[in-house]
Amino acid sequence: MSDTPTNPTNLVDLIDSLTEVPDLAPVSLWPQTQGWIVLAALLLSGIAFGIRAAVHNYRANAYRRAALAELASVGDDPVQIATILKRAALAAYPRDRVAPLTGSDWLTFLNQTSNKERFSGSLGTALATAPYAVKPAQAPGLNALARQWLRTHKPERVS
Repeated sequence: MSDTPTNPTNLVDLIDSLTEVPDLAPVSLWPQTQGWIVLAALLLSGIAFGIRAAVHNYRANAYRRAALAELASVGDDPVQIATILKRAALAAYPRDRVAPLTGSDWLTFLNQTSNKERFSGSLGTALATAPYAVKPAQAPGLNALARQWLRTHKPERVS
């Protein structure tokens, strides 16, 4: 550009007199203030806590999933359903509260833990008496009732 005149007279001379734009320094991706670092740490802690809580909840409900899977194969057999419900209740509530329950006390417990009077009718009676009957009859609808209790009861965590 040494042969460019000092007073450019045409467009080509004007373009030749332009200087190159210098390259800019690369922009750092690291946060410039401490607040962003604290926010990122809090966000990561929240995500870790959420994952931990989800895993704990999943493990705590393993008895529920196992009982529901077992119910799928027993039909409306009240003896097997009573066994499954008792096992699930023993996993969800303190043993000394659940183990001695039989008959109407067992049905009262099921109603209290589901917050509804679902086990008060003939299905409840079939559930309470079937384990002690010589030849218990099928109880249509008992499987659905047991599934509903398994899905909706609020367990006390046994430590």
